[in-house]
Amino acid sequence: MSSAAKRLAGKTILITGASSGIGRSTALEFARTSPDNLKLILTARRINRLQDLAAEITKEHPGVKVHPVQLDVSNPEEVRNLLGSLPDEFKEVDVLVNNAGLVKGIAQAPSILESDMQTMLSTNVTGLINMTQAILPSMLARNNGVGAGDIINIGSIAGREPYVGGSIYCATKAAVRSFTESLRKELIATRVRVIAVDPGQVETDFSVVRFYGDKSKADKVYEGCEPLTPDDVAEVIVFAVGRRENVVLADSLVFPNHQASATIMHRR
Repeated sequence: MSSAAKRLAGKTILITGASSGIGRSTALEFARTSPDNLKLILTARRINRLQDLAAEITKEHPGVKVHPVQLDVSNPEEVRNLLGSLPDEFKEVDVLVNNAGLVKGIAQAPSILESDMQTMLSTNVTGLINMTQAILPSMLARNNGVGAGDIINIGSIAGREPYVGGSIYCATKAAVRSFTESLRKELIATRVRVIAVDPGQVETDFSVVRFYGDKSKADKVYEGCEPLTPDDVAEVIVFAVGRRENVVLADSLVFPNHQASATIMHRR
């Protein structure tokens, strides 16, 4: 058994946006890394996909218990009720992976749709913060108030370097970055680790959503280059969580080889 497997054994891990992309790959990577004694809470809006993923994981790794939950993180009431609705054996969350997020459109001001703006803000920012506030109290209550647990916030290079046509999405990821850094400072006297993972270009359904389901436009985003896969990012997330408790991999920026920044990429 690897060191990471030993450190993850017995933990309960909650992943938002687990029905596809980075969230799905992260669930699979946790299960592969610690296949004998692990509990996964998988949340997303598409419950059928979660149920299929849960069946896949339990078939391959019978030692992993999986609890799928239909959840829209942009709905504050659903988030507030989440912890109380979980089965007793899943209530003590050790690791929260705030992965749910999306982008809508490439419009520039003053032509940005209000509906797109609200969707991105309520999912990427408010949803992430509400999830953190829902789970953090139970983490802080452990070890006689010293606390224990991990909060992993999935940001983006867009939160570090804004680009044309991404003003609202970039603003939401900049807000995630600021919240994450503030949270880490606020929790300095505790044993709760706060971890940021900022991917560069990753090929997921992300661009399909951005272009309102137009797959041909989404495919053009990746022409002439080799983007990261969701598995690449998942490996970074699981690696960070699998470190010794006193080691905080606080801030990771992950690029594919052809990318140097949000706006500098080489295409063949």
